[in-house]
Amino acid sequence: MCFLVDSHCHLASLTLEGKGPKSIAEVMARARACGVTHMLSVACTIEDYAKMMQVIAPFDGIYNACGIHPLNLEEAGAWTEEQLAACLTDEKCIALGETGLDFFYAAETREAQLDSFARQIDLANELKKPLIIHARAAHHDTVALMREHNARDCGGVMHCFCDEVEMARECLDLGFFISFSGIATFRAADNVREVLKYVPLDRMMVETDCPYLAPVPVRGVDNEPAFVRYTLEYIADFKGISPKELAKATSANFEQCFKVKLSTPSDENILQKDISTYKLEKIYNKGWPY
Repeated sequence: MCFLVDSHCHLASLTLEGKGPKSIAEVMARARACGVTHMLSVACTIEDYAKMMQVIAPFDGIYNACGIHPLNLEEAGAWTEEQLAACLTDEKCIALGETGLDFFYAAETREAQLDSFARQIDLANELKKPLIIHARAAHHDTVALMREHNARDCGGVMHCFCDEVEMARECLDLGFFISFSGIATFRAADNVREVLKYVPLDRMMVETDCPYLAPVPVRGVDNEPAFVRYTLEYIADFKGISPKELAKATSANFEQCFKVKLSTPSDENILQKDISTYKLEKIYNKGWPY
């Protein structure tokens, strides 16, 4: 498979007016032109899921997921397992998430986060859906709940990983994959690069987390799925392998983690291109990004 998967994006959150991308159709066209033929669009509340499904409905190659994000507990209200389960019945809904813990931005809601995360692990096991886990400044509580509630049974991915090697080791031991975002390209992210050294190819994925965390050299703009090319090429160079090899590995890992079979793109030329020499600059008009 010589094409890319953006394993985590928030398509409904992209800026669709003003100086940003003009439409999701344009965003998708740029992604396809860069070989990003599949992606996983994630909703962080039940309400957001309905909005997201309207945005992505016209397009092929987009899987979806829904969970209650730890930073969205106030707006999520008193969500119920029945409500969340109803969102996960779509045939392209391949995961529960993102869920998890964030004590960096919301330490004051710690107890509510712990309860919400535990309930979502239990629901993922009940529905046999892999988890997409967000964890920030919550290493020990995250891993403890994963162990206590048998997250190994449903599996999943630690998304946008930005912790230390020890946490990566513990999550790998629980059978989880590790996904890297544009943070890996940031100058100050030495801890993430240490994790990159540690995680084997058969356990890693790449993502944008768009519209957030645009990688170098496009920091400061709205991130979008096409930009996963920058992250992939950076990580491939860092690991001493070709972008093509990393693209194949991360696509296969996506299939294994989420129990899907990626469809072959209609543009066969994408599969024949050497992505190590297929540069993003060919896709954008002069002066873009803004």
